[in-house]
Amino acid sequence: MEIDPFIFRLSIFILSIFIGYYVVWSVTPSLHTPLMSVTNAISSVIIVGAIIAGLAGNSGSDFTISNILGFLAISLAAVNIFGGFLVTQRMLQMYKKKKNK
Repeated sequence: MEIDPFIFRLSIFILSIFIGYYVVWSVTPSLHTPLMSVTNAISSVIIVGAIIAGLAGNSGSDFTISNILGFLAISLAAVNIFGGFLVTQRMLQMYKKKKNK
């Protein structure tokens, strides 16, 4: 009996959702800042891939589906990076000592 490749990939995807959920929510608050830095690094790799996808396929038309999806991926990854830097900055401000006046 052979397993359908779609069902096999779907089960791996669902298992990775559960594993990712439990891994992220079990991180202690002191490790959230390094975790955000890693997320920013991953998003920067996504932007590089999205630029390649956005520039792919010179079929003569101005906009193809890869151009539109590449632009959408660049936009969403840029928002993710910017938000990650804001959250990281806020987390680092929490650990600074407050000056007494």
